[in-house]
Amino acid sequence: MSRILVVCTGNSSRSQMAAAFLQSLDVRLKVESAGTAPAAHVHPKAVLVMREIGIDLSKSFTKSIDRFLDEEFDYVITVCDSAKESCPHFRGKVKHRVHIGFEDPAEATGSEEEVLAVYRRVRDEIRVQCQSFYKSLGAKRL
Repeated sequence: MSRILVVCTGNSSRSQMAAAFLQSLDVRLKVESAGTAPAAHVHPKAVLVMREIGIDLSKSFTKSIDRFLDEEFDYVITVCDSAKESCPHFRGKVKHRVHIGFEDPAEATGSEEEVLAVYRRVRDEIRVQCQSFYKSLGAKRL
């Protein structure tokens, strides 16, 4: 079983969505998400757009990366540039670090529908990249 940690700054949208997508691809994966400066809660719009495609984030909560620093991971995936730059050194063994950056949908402005459109677009980009990442692991076999 591969262990994967998905990291962004707030752990409120992108890392939550990516972790949920990866977990949905293979139950053998052990996927966690965390933030370098975690928000108070998972963003309601992230919960909403994931629910639209049948993935429930309503019971998810934000976590600090600090709680994972002593653990071992096969992959630590950063999904925002800020987290890539500020990702701390892990005391536990990390086999691979990967960066797959996405726009922060929480910074979207405009009408409610315009903001939701950004969340949906980023969600779909994350889904495609997670599927691609998972397929690339096929040769290495999880």
